[in-house]
Amino acid sequence: MESMAYTLAAVEAAHAAQDNRYLQFLTVPDLSLGLYNLPAGAEDLQTPHREDEIYYIVSGRGRLSAGDQDYPAEPGSILFVAKGVPHKFHDIEEDLHILVFFAPAHTG
Repeated sequence: MESMAYTLAAVEAAHAAQDNRYLQFLTVPDLSLGLYNLPAGAEDLQTPHREDEIYYIVSGRGRLSAGDQDYPAEPGSILFVAKGVPHKFHDIEEDLHILVFFAPAHTG
């Protein structure tokens, strides 16, 4: 695979067609990209990952706890979580739509 192009609208439509909060839509050895949607009031059941992770908040409002830190999660926020660090979204006031970048690629 040399290159690919996506639109957020197409990824959102593919996500809506499945019954899962997370849709991984790009995977290469050194990187993966997915869309994570959490409805208002939802509980985030994540466990620490083996990969570094970047969250880009597309829409919605809530908070992210990562280790002993707590950050606002709002449109335009870019949040980094190092591999192995316990983290989760909480206090989700508006449905969160989040682009998730894993490096290396998320495998499970």
